Parts: sequence; structure tokens; C-alpha cells
Amino acid sequence: MKAFLLIALSLLAGVSHTARADDTIERGRYLSVAADCVACHTSPKQGKPYAGGYAIASPLGEIWASNITPSTSHGIGNYTEADFAKAVREGVRKDGAHLYPAMPYTSYAKLTDEDIHALYVYFMQAVAPVDEEARTTELPFPFSVRSSMAVWNLLFLDKTPFKPDPAQSAQWNRGAYLVEGLAHCSSCHSPRGLMMQEVGGKAFAGGSLGDWYAPNITSHPISGIGGWTDDELAQYLKTGRVEGKGQAGGGMAEAVSNSLSKLRDDDISAIVTYLRTVPAVADKDATRAAFAWGDAATAPGEPAIRGTDAPIASGAVLYSGLCASCHGSRGEGSNDGYYPSLVHNSTVGMVRPQNLVATIIGGIDREVDGKHVVMPHFSEGSYVQALSDADIAAVASYVRTTFGPGDQVTAAQVALIRDGGEKPLLAKIARLWLPLLILALAAFVVVILLVRRAWTRRKQRRASA
Repeated sequence: MKAFLLIALSLLAGVSHTARADDTIERGRYLSVAADCVACHTSPKQGKPYAGGYAIASPLGEIWASNITPSTSHGIGNYTEADFAKAVREGVRKDGAHLYPAMPYTSYAKLTDEDIHALYVYFMQAVAPVDEEARTTELPFPFSVRSSMAVWNLLFLDKTPFKPDPAQSAQWNRGAYLVEGLAHCSSCHSPRGLMMQEVGGKAFAGGSLGDWYAPNITSHPISGIGGWTDDELAQYLKTGRVEGKGQAGGGMAEAVSNSLSKLRDDDISAIVTYLRTVPAVADKDATRAAFAWGDAATAPGEPAIRGTDAPIASGAVLYSGLCASCHGSRGEGSNDGYYPSLVHNSTVGMVRPQNLVATIIGGIDREVDGKHVVMPHFSEGSYVQALSDADIAAVASYVRTTFGPGDQVTAAQVALIRDGGEKPLLAKIARLWLPLLILALAAFVVVILLVRRAWTRRKQRRASA
């Protein structure tokens, strides 16, 4: 009887242990979704999950995401949990090499030990190993010197883990943990300083992401999201669209498709609760909320043209031929909302025309709950029509003039956005670094030759004296 009881207890203990392990793996899987790991570490061209091969565009060059499967030859299969934690929270690989902060370890530094453990168990036990080498990042000098990131980390990396605020609700603290840590929202939505660090005091006030611009998501009623209701914010995070407000494109469409749409409703509510309290930051150029611009053109089939400017006139023709069949001759969109209205549309009404132009150049590709939203791009290779910089400027000017703030877009602006957007000062300095270094070396060589020549002549004079 005693033996039977011991066997039964051992079986129950085994079941309990297995259940706990399964719970840890499921928790780690959910955390990886909240952190949007798959978006960056999986190639968009039918890549294997977490095997790398995704190029993250940065002002300093393309940064290629690494293989984070448990492969012992090309992934993180040899990482201990301490190695894993150091990579995730401090940006240092097992071999001691530093990661670039395109991997948002500055946000992941806030993760708790329990969540790091769950993530580690998930990646080591539930992710299939892929024995394939991911493409290596090759930034131009001096950014290719990874050890320089040690200095950057000393200056800008805050290693303080997240600490709940006892004065706030549990929901608010959960939202803060998600927004500031796992979801790393500030990595995209905050402006960057000279050294590409997030600017203190302007968190979530908007930031350039190459050709796209991550908008201000502070609580400001005009510049930020203060004019959105809680339900609208939750709907946008879950679906990527809210009629009369905006639609997600670019990196935000990826975040919605791969991460936010898969979060529990209580976590979405927590995110909204926290964002409501983010200190408002005003954009001095914003005179009206981005979604508040626009009135439908006066008559179907007769797009309104303000003034007689030729680019706008040609833009009206392009709009009528390429855009009106989906967005409506008056910008009203389709009846079912699949093709969004351009009236009261945040992309159209933003202070910067950047996202409108990026949408025309790159299109939209977003999938949520099996519903695929696609807008064709109008760049080279388009199955619709490839537009020149001048064409895109014309149609964007027409849309901005008819439904937006009324400004015009130039071909030069389009060319800049097509080339990856405005480069930060650090990148501009870096471009001069090599020519200046070459000039300095050349000058040094010339000086050495002149000194050597003078010394030789002096030696010859002494010999002949």
C-alpha cells in the first residue's frame, strides 16, 4: 500500500511539474509576442521563425537581425540563462560583442527576472532550432566598431528594472511595464539625440524611422492622442484601423499584425490606461489634430483643386486615375470601410507629409485575424504603375491640399523619403569621417616627406661643407 501511494505521489508530482513547465513555456511565448520578437528576427520572405534575415533600416545603415533559435551552431543554443539575460537586457552577446540598440535592449532592461526566465525557457524548449547563418551586419566605419557601444551604454543605458508605482493602479502599472518595457514603444515613438539616444523629456513625442514617422502618442489633445477615445485607441491597437482617425502602415502595421493584435484585451486596456497619463508634449507646428483635417471634395468625379498650381492639377488627374476607384472621387473611401476615407485621416493630416508619401511609395500590408489589408505600392515593380518622384509629389500635394493641411509636397521631399528619410547629424558626420581621415593621412604623409626632404638636403649641405 505504501509503495502504491509513493508511486501515485510521484506520478502526481510529475504531472504537476509538466504542467508548470508548460505554463512557463506558454508565458514565454506570450511575452515574445508582446515584445514583437518574431517581426525582427524572421525574414519576411518566407523565413523560418526566429532564424534572422530581416534588415532593420537605420540612419547608419542596415542592421540585420540575428538567428535566435536554439541552434548550437548559428543561434543561441549555447547560451546559459545568464548569457540570455545579458543579451536581452544589456545588449551583450555570449562572445562579448555588443549589439546595436536597433535591438531595443534599452527597453528590455526593465524586464523582470521571472519574465526573462520564461522567455529563455520558451526559446530553448519550444522554438525549433535552425542551423542557418543569418546575414552579418556591416555598418560603415566607425560604427562597425561594436566595442564603441560599451561607451554608448555607459552614457545612455538605464539598467534599472521596472518598479511598480504603489500610487497607481495594477492596470496602470501593467500598462507601464508593457509600454516602457516589453512593447518598447518609446524606441520608435521618441525623438533621438545627436548620439541616437532617446531624448529625455520628449518621450513618445514622435520620431523619424527612416522613410516613416512614428507619431506623437503623448496625451496632448492636438499633437498626440488626447483626442482619441479609449475604445478607439484599443481598436487601433487590436486592428490597425479606426474609421475617422487612422490606419496603421509601415512598422506600426507590423507591430499590429505580429504583436498587438494578439495581446489579451486586458493588456490592451492597460496600455491605453498608461498612455493616457504620458505627459503631453506639443508640436508647435500642429494647429489641429491630424485626424481633424479634411472635407470631401465638392462633387463626385470633380476633385477640388485649390489654386492653379500645375503640380496639384496633375495630381488631381493622377488621383482620378489611380486612387479614386478605391478611395472615392471625393476621398470618402468604400462603403464597407475596407478602403479608408482620406477625410479625417491621420496619415493625410499629419504635420509632416512623410507617412502619406511613404504609403504611396511602399504601400500597405497588414493582416489581423485572417483579414488581409493591402494597398499596392507605386514604386518600381508595382503591378499598378510606377510613379516618379514628381508624380508622387503631385498626387500627395493634391491629397494634402484637398483633404489635409493644404501644403504642397516637392519632388525633392519624395526623393529624400524614398532614400530613407532625413539623415541625423551623426550619420552626416560619419559620411565626412572617411574623406577627412584620408585628407588627414595625406597631409601627414606630405609633412613627413617634406621633413624628410629638408633633413636630406641639410645632411647633404653638411657633407659638402
